[in-house]
Amino acid sequence: MTIDVPTTGRSLPQLQPISFIGADGRLTDTPTEGLRIPSDATLTGLYRQMVLVRRFEAQVTHLTRQGRLATYPSAAGQEAAEVGATTALAPNDWLFPTYRDSAALLTRGVPVAEILAAFRGDWHCGFDPHEYHTSPAATPLATQTLHATGFAMAAKLKGEDAATLTFLGDGASSEGDTHEAFNFASVWQTPTVFVLQNNQYAISTPLREQTNATMLADRAAGYGMPGLRVDGNDVAAVFAAVSAALARGRNGDGPTLIECLTYRMESHTNSDDPTKYRDTEEVEHWKQFDPIDRLEKYLRQTGALDDAGVEEIAEAAETLAASVRDAMNTEAEIDPRELFAHVYATPRTALAEQQQVLEAELAAAGHA
Repeated sequence: MTIDVPTTGRSLPQLQPISFIGADGRLTDTPTEGLRIPSDATLTGLYRQMVLVRRFEAQVTHLTRQGRLATYPSAAGQEAAEVGATTALAPNDWLFPTYRDSAALLTRGVPVAEILAAFRGDWHCGFDPHEYHTSPAATPLATQTLHATGFAMAAKLKGEDAATLTFLGDGASSEGDTHEAFNFASVWQTPTVFVLQNNQYAISTPLREQTNATMLADRAAGYGMPGLRVDGNDVAAVFAAVSAALARGRNGDGPTLIECLTYRMESHTNSDDPTKYRDTEEVEHWKQFDPIDRLEKYLRQTGALDDAGVEEIAEAAETLAASVRDAMNTEAEIDPRELFAHVYATPRTALAEQQQVLEAELAAAGHA
């Protein structure tokens, strides 16, 4: 007896990651699943943004070490995944980031002072989510996957032309919330793109100790949705894959899981010592796959970028770094009354009583 098993939306991703541009800056011969390499103009813009993001990450890390911020999780080395995926979003799409996705917030247009407000302890979220179509960065692992799915479901029910994109890490992919989100998104065919940044570590736990799966993109098949495995250090591949997945979602064809193979060059946060769980040889190995270097080599070969262009972009990056320093050298004006804002649409009695107590204390101190 032969049983025909439907395969639509369930095909396994190719083992070799999708890639257009290799570490040497030359085009690869890797199958690209029908995707097309972006134009040189698009790639030049992506290169520029990656350079800005890397300088931003370095500057913020320095400020954290100086005690200007409480803590910071750098995404240095993951610029291609952050920038490539976020740039693919349309203005009406929504981004659901994690605590490591400041680079995505910067790419989405959020000002540096508003990005860093939470890390300095000024606000839980320093920006207006509706202005940038970006949710507050999630610190709890994987909760943002459910938020992205639910938001996409609401947009679908309302007939809105919007998709959602959420980032998650390899560690977060093992959380129950993620699997609930995968299942719900696939069952209800929500326009959601899950960008799984496999940076090889969940804090200090290496991928080999997290899962016995050959690749994390395989998990998509179990939920009946497409899964792609992409070279996460090739911004051309990331942009092309995410653009196609977003279009697929907007067309009513449901969610997509995209695993981006990349590497976290810095520590988990400034409070972490990565030398206790990985060696320098491993870090040096991954440096040869640097996303910025490979794209610069490619664009120089095509003639889309020259010394003058590289210098201009580097100067823009230094201007951005100076703006970060200026923002952190300006003391935030914090009003303790803000503790009671945006909590309940209709204030609860207990909360109102607490607010009255605070008001009285401020008045007594001459801060009315």
